[in-house]
Amino acid sequence: MKVILAGYNIDREVIEDLKKNSSPREDITPETLSASYARISRDPRPVDKLRAVARDEVEKARRSNKNIIFKMGHHSVAEHAVFNFDIIGVSRLAIEEIEKFRLCSYTEKSQRYITLTDDFVIPDEVKKSGKKDIFIRTIKAQNALYHKIYKKLKPYFFEKHREMAKNPKKHSILNGWAKEDARYVASLATEGQLGMTVNARNLESLIRRFASKKLAELEEFNQKIYTLAKEVAPSIILFTEAGDFDSKTYGELEEKARPFEGFTGKRKELVSLVDFTPEADKKLIASLIHTSSSLPYKKCFERAKHLSPKERREFLRTTFKYMEFYDFPLREFEYVSLTYDLTISASCFAQLKRHRMATLTAQQYNPELGVTIPPSIEEIGQKNEFMDIMDETNFTYSILKENMDFGAEYVLTNAHRRRVLFKVNARELYHISRLREDATAQWDIRRTAGEMSRLAKKVMPLTCLLIGGKETFPEVYKKVYGRSPKFSPPK
Repeated sequence: MKVILAGYNIDREVIEDLKKNSSPREDITPETLSASYARISRDPRPVDKLRAVARDEVEKARRSNKNIIFKMGHHSVAEHAVFNFDIIGVSRLAIEEIEKFRLCSYTEKSQRYITLTDDFVIPDEVKKSGKKDIFIRTIKAQNALYHKIYKKLKPYFFEKHREMAKNPKKHSILNGWAKEDARYVASLATEGQLGMTVNARNLESLIRRFASKKLAELEEFNQKIYTLAKEVAPSIILFTEAGDFDSKTYGELEEKARPFEGFTGKRKELVSLVDFTPEADKKLIASLIHTSSSLPYKKCFERAKHLSPKERREFLRTTFKYMEFYDFPLREFEYVSLTYDLTISASCFAQLKRHRMATLTAQQYNPELGVTIPPSIEEIGQKNEFMDIMDETNFTYSILKENMDFGAEYVLTNAHRRRVLFKVNARELYHISRLREDATAQWDIRRTAGEMSRLAKKVMPLTCLLIGGKETFPEVYKKVYGRSPKFSPPK
């Protein structure tokens, strides 16, 4: 066996420095990796030799890439080329669109840990509407209240958690709680930044879809990222023009759906379980029998159906027997799923969307759905002022909407809500629960995740036998097995 490190990400500034100190060369491109790996299926030479050939014949490698991707339809070869992008000075609203692409990797500036300045995007749509003044005035009022609330919340949390405050190492946590609750008044126009890692296949998909986006900020972002990628790897970013599928489909669906419109008012339940796998516990057991035997699935399901409730519980106790707080359930848990209709704040949505293995679709932000008010803001006596800013924001939004088809939502805040349809398999729900129901999780998504778990336990109790936050895992495990797990989560 021979294992070779074929390449790895290098900071572009390092590459530029290397270029300056060497003779001109054409092989500083990820295209050679894509071309050499594409040849593996038909060329018997060792892959390291194929890479050497591709580096020596870059133009030939580029032609090969285009032929394999365009003519033969093997887009997967583009996945071997990987890009890293610094994305700076984009709005929270634009970041939500960028992070819709589930097979990319993102690390985002956190409004929980960084004190916000007054930086915000003024979108071209607002400038052209003639409503720039009211937009800026509203954003500045939101930001002023953010700083006021933060200054009040910081001593509030230090006083409320005096024992934690005695430990200087915990001060950043208490300070973070103040920031994360104050940010509910900050707008979706607030500037952020992120690092994005993406392979060429997914980058091409992003560029093509963004070519159909109506927001000027996304159009500018798309042009910049395409120019940068094309400069380095022109042969693997091919299908970039806006197509009718991306440009027209949702617009025509909105026309079809318009007759069904009619707002029914604020719904009491913010988390509703609207669909789930019937007989989930039995189907999960059937899938586990299938993996562990030579029986066809129908026979496995018949066996699972005829087990007694006690036998089914014992079967799944075996599944969880050696689980620790850091373990995922077995892959078979992906065969059962749940669909939730959620009404959540922008702050909660920003965290939920990171669970990219789930299926998530969302409506536009809608002021009629109300806002989420952090309990701490009520406790420091700032609810009225908070709601005054929400009213001012909603008024500005209505003014902007009068002659803007797109872009009015920039003025809305992290407190504003949207409806989300969220489908998740049981394995991923465990991951969400471990992370988001834990005591260290932010309260808004912790509340949402807790309700999702509660509803899941009702319809698939055995499947959800050990669901819960990592902090409570030892307690839950002990209730099921009468003993503690081998490891406990760190304090």
